This record gives sequence, structure tokens and C-alpha cells, in this order.
Amino acid sequence: MSMTKQSNSNQINSTQNSSASSNSTLFQAEAWKNAFIKLLPQHAFKNPVMAIVWLGTIVSLCSTVLAKSNLIFGAAVSLILFITVLFANYAEAVAEAKGRGQASSLRQARQNLTARRISSVDAEDGLEIAATELKMNDLIDVRAGELIPADGEIIRGFATINEAAVTGESAPVLREAGTDKSGVIGGTKVLTDRIIVQVTAEAGNSFLDRMIALVEGSNRQKTPNEIALGILLTVMTVTFITVVLSLPFIGHFLHVSINPIILVALLVCLIPTTIGGLLPAIGIAGMNRALKANVIAKSGKAVEVAGDVDVLLLDKTGTITYGDRQATAFYPLTGVTESQLRQAAVLTSLADPTPEGKSVVALAKEQGEKVQEPEHAEFIPFNAATRISGINLANGDQIRKGAFDAILKFSAQDQLAHPELKTRVEQVASKGATPLVVAKNHELLGVIELSDVIKSGIKERFARLREMGIKTVMVTGDNPLTAAAIAAEAGVDDYIAEAKPEDKLSCIRTEQNKGHLVAMVGDGTNDAPALAQADIGLAMNSGTQAAKEAGNMVDLDSDPTKLLAVVEIGKQQLITRGALTTFSLANDVSKYFAILPALFVTAIPQMNVLNVMHLASSESAILSALIFNAIIIPLLIPIALRGVKFRASTSTQLLRRNMLIYGVGGVVLPFIAIKLIDLMISPFL
Repeated sequence: MSMTKQSNSNQINSTQNSSASSNSTLFQAEAWKNAFIKLLPQHAFKNPVMAIVWLGTIVSLCSTVLAKSNLIFGAAVSLILFITVLFANYAEAVAEAKGRGQASSLRQARQNLTARRISSVDAEDGLEIAATELKMNDLIDVRAGELIPADGEIIRGFATINEAAVTGESAPVLREAGTDKSGVIGGTKVLTDRIIVQVTAEAGNSFLDRMIALVEGSNRQKTPNEIALGILLTVMTVTFITVVLSLPFIGHFLHVSINPIILVALLVCLIPTTIGGLLPAIGIAGMNRALKANVIAKSGKAVEVAGDVDVLLLDKTGTITYGDRQATAFYPLTGVTESQLRQAAVLTSLADPTPEGKSVVALAKEQGEKVQEPEHAEFIPFNAATRISGINLANGDQIRKGAFDAILKFSAQDQLAHPELKTRVEQVASKGATPLVVAKNHELLGVIELSDVIKSGIKERFARLREMGIKTVMVTGDNPLTAAAIAAEAGVDDYIAEAKPEDKLSCIRTEQNKGHLVAMVGDGTNDAPALAQADIGLAMNSGTQAAKEAGNMVDLDSDPTKLLAVVEIGKQQLITRGALTTFSLANDVSKYFAILPALFVTAIPQMNVLNVMHLASSESAILSALIFNAIIIPLLIPIALRGVKFRASTSTQLLRRNMLIYGVGGVVLPFIAIKLIDLMISPFL
């Protein structure tokens, strides 16, 4: 029996390995196919640096055929130049192929979807249509076991939804109408209950469509830094073309005839071919890393700007804390019984759909309170402006719960006249809990304690951000004492208490006026103005459509702490491009020492002093430099795709590390490599 199980296990592993090997082979074949396609003029001239190398290949080949002398050397140079262009194309093709693989799996999530369109939220039956026929604001009925046919917001009901097809996470999530967790994605599956969804995106404009376009690179716009670097590389290329074209005239005065093939080889080694070949792959890979983290960046600029952010605004609830605040205690004032406080608290919470409201009822039940819903009562929902909620009973009684100062204002009381209440509020807040004050008409009854928990590891994350020079600001609607306690425990640099939506917007503008780049997380409609104002607005996919439209990034996992990962992705993007640019420019130094002596040593023997590598011959020196120039591109592809390892540190430390590793290394490595190549090929020349 044991042997049979082992045999089956081996067969399964063998099948999986065979499948993985087959997929890898197909992936490589697709990448090489696209590398050759990119040789066509309409593709080649999108990368000016590599286009020059491609033209140089053609010039070298033509010169070799026309000269009819030293055919082996000319053919070798032409072949190496062709391989250089091919490797550069391959680097970009690999990055694009990875994106197409992601796009293929995403497309499977939306194939052959149908929708049950209804005329109103009360309709029981609907018309079965193809999902592609849905229009904005259409109402659709989705039930347990069915796929959601389009992006939208739940306007009635609640359900657990499996979003694994989009996010890769198998754990179901709860989505509910009338909350900040009402957004749903087309292609995800409803596991329980029934929901009415209002369509917010037509076919072709959904989040899946945007993701597919992004990962395939078809909508990828170059970032400002990428454009600036591209201009720099183009200017350097034009400058070196001018220099190389002037060399024949200089050679004429020195009575030296310079072979056009050698001029092409010199040009290719002078221009920054390494970074020119890897730059498109670096840009595409940066977008792919964001998507791998389940973040939709609406532009490559958003990913890059994230690397320069120096102020983070984070909401307390759900970001720094778990956000599931639970009622843990009732504190009645003198002259009020616990039962009176519990009854009043329950009445204000019976129709309260929030987790806090539900927890108040649950705690009262645990403590023996009988819960009975009153008749003909009017529930007052929570309002961000008033910061209170409650109920108006049929007998005229008004019961409210809410923030300390808001309840005092409701009951027309002066806080100086209630030192006991103020002391109790401060005691609850000093523990990092949230105090909710309960009042009946103009009588203050007591305090409900709502406790939240700081997320594990959050303090260490903020410490890493501080090392990067990023200031963290916690924004919360809690009172100053609660905010101070949570801020101290979490380790944030600053906090804003009793914050309203306009306070968030004001804070962002203030920081931006100081010259800072600001990032913010939000999921509600009231966060939309601040998300739009921030340089990086990370909206939660489970949130409202207004928030998702306002932000320039959407987190499919709806994890507010993802902003910390986004910053690291952005910094890794900048570091990778800077490191490989430094290496590319540094390794040109060794190629100068290889080719320049070979070019003029016959006419100017004194130039042999520059042959510090003691290369065997002029032909060997040129071929060795070109071979290194070609093979270094595929060797750096893994770094371009994976990114340079990011470590939390200041800009000065990063610059010092990059200059040491990629600057000094970029000078030393080619000297060693070119000498080794020379030793291997010189016997054949």
C-alpha cells in the first residue's frame, strides 16, 4: 500500500514537472519569436540606442561583403552585433511574455459570462443576457454559486465572495451594501446569499480589462524618469556618432585608413548599449511587480512616484489597527445602573449595521440584557459630520451614542459640569480604546469602551519607513487621547485626531506646499477628494466606486497596509534603473581601453601604453569587447526583471552602495571578462 502511494506521488510529481517544463519551453519560444519580430523597423526604432546597433550590424555586414578581405573578422563582428540586438530584444520580450501569461489567466476569469438583468431592486425575475451587453447603471441579480458578470457596487444584500480568480487569494471575503466594502469585480464568484449589483463599468473598461492592458504593455506609458533617461541615452548616442564620424578625418591627417567595421565596433562600445537594451524591460518589470502584489497602477508614473514619497497618511482603523473594534465594557455614571446604560446602548445599536454597533448588542446579551426591538422607532444613522448615531422612540425619547464632545453638544451640556464623565472618557482613551458616550434626552448615562488591536509588525514597518526618510501621519476620527495612545504604540511620527474628510485634504495640501510627495490610503466616498489630491492615492478594491476612480492605484486585496509594499516597489524600480545605468556607463570605460589602442596603435605606437589588459591583437581586442558587450545584456536580464534587492536606508546610503557595487564593479568586471575572452579567442585568430 505504501509503495503504491509512493508510486502515485512520483507519477503526480513527474506530471507536474513535465507540465512546468513544457510551459517554460513555450514561454522561451514565445520570447525568442518576439525578439526576432522586434527586428522589424516599426519596432526597432522605438529604442534609438539599439536601432543604431542594428544599423551598425547592417553597415558592418555590407562593408565585409564589399571589401572582400578579412571576411572572418567582418563576419564575426556582424554576427556579434546582431546577437547584441537580439539579446536586447529578448530582454524586452521576456518581460512582455510574463505579462501576457498573467493576462491569459485573467481572461479566463471573464470568459462566457452571462448576467441576469433586472428592472428594479425588488424584481424577482430577470432577463438572461451576455455580460458584454451590460451598460452602466444596469441592475443585475447574482446568487450563490454564480459568477459576477461585471464590476459594480452592491446596492442590496450581502454575500461572501471568492476573488481568487483575480487576486489569487482563496479565502472568501464579505461584501455588503451600504458599507465601504460594497465593491465587486467581474469574474469573481458569489459563494453565499443573493446580491443586487449596480454595474459601474461596461465591457472593455473593467478592472480586468485594465489589468490585461497593463500587463501586456499595450497601455504602459513611460514614466518621467524613464523618458528623461531615454533622452540622455539618445543625446549620448548622437554625440558619439558625431565623434566616430569625425575619426576618419582625423585618421586622414595621421595617414591612417580606418576600417568601417572597426568604426562600427567602436560606436557600439561607446554608446550605452547595456542600459539601452534593458531599459524597456525594467519599465515593464516594474509594472509587473506591482501587479504581482495585486495592485493596479493606472500608470507607470504612479509606481515610480511611489518610490519618491516622503509623507504617508494612514487611517488608523483597518490600517494600523485591525479595524474590528469590539465593545468590551460598559461604564455607567453615578446614579445610573449598568442595566440602564446597557438598555440605552442596545436601543441605539439595534439598527446599526457597523461591526461596532453589532458588538454592543452582543456584549449586552452576554451580560444578560434582554434585547427587544421597539415599535415605530426612527433610527438615526451615524454621520461623519455630527459623529453620533441613535434612535428616536415613539414616546418622544431621544437616545444617542457617539463622540464625547458631540454627545455633550446634543445634550446641551458643559463638559466642566461633568468631571466624572470626562475622567472616564480619558481613562478609556488612555488605554488606546475608543470611548462612546451614551445619552438619553439631556441625561448623560455613561461610556461604552470599544477596543481595537494594533497589527503585529506594524511598528517595525514604520521604523523601516523612517529609515528611508518617510514621515508617517496617522489620521483618525478618535479623540486626541485615544489617538495619542495608538500613535505611541504603533510608532508613527505624527497624528491628526478627530479628523473629518476636509481635514485629510487640508493635511495633504499643507505637506505638498512644503515640497513633499504625499501618499494616502482610502476606501470610502468621503476619502475621494483626498485620494485625488494625494500624489499616490491607493484605493481599496472593496471600497466605493468614487474612491477607486479618485485614486491612481487600486489594491485588489483591499489591504490598507499594502501602501507600505507599494512604496518599496516604487523605490526598487528607481534603484534598479539607477543601478543598471551606473553599471552600463561604468563598464564602457574598459571597452575604451580595449578598442582605442587597437584603432590607432599602428600609426601611433605610443598608444600601446593604453593597452593595459595586454590583449593579443587588434582583432582580438575588438571582438572581445563586442562579445562582452553582447553577453552582459542577457546576464543582467534576471536583475532587470526581479529588481535590485531593496533595503530600507537613506538616499545617501543607497547612492554610496550603488556606486560601490555597480559603479566600481562595472569598471572592474569588464576588464577581467574581456581579458578572459581574449585568451579564449586569440588562438583562433
